[in-house]
Amino acid sequence: MTKTSVIFIVSILIMVVGVCGHAQDFSEMTKIRYLIDSIEALEGAKFIRNGREYDAQAASSHLRLKLKAAGARVRTAEDFIKFCASKSSITGKPYFIRFGEGSTIKSEVFFRHKLQKLAENKL
Repeated sequence: MTKTSVIFIVSILIMVVGVCGHAQDFSEMTKIRYLIDSIEALEGAKFIRNGREYDAQAASSHLRLKLKAAGARVRTAEDFIKFCASKSSITGKPYFIRFGEGSTIKSEVFFRHKLQKLAENKL
């Protein structure tokens, strides 16, 4: 095998690995967008952060801001839940969601349930 052939094969392998890595990142970003959109779609719900209530639009905007601020630390939907969507990064207090009918759950539980349902629907 010539040196040129080896360089060509290595170049192709690097491109394939890069494309596969990008596809995984795209898939994870799609999941993250789905999670944020699921909050935004909640009618009559309140997102409770540090004792204050926010509507769905404000909650989704806040989560997008946290995602942007987290940068490369968030690589997966699980990372998003852990670092952005579960608790205040300032106070450490958990986030909650109060649904229109009055029940309240931790946002982490809500997002993990949504992610699980998404995975079940993809299989």
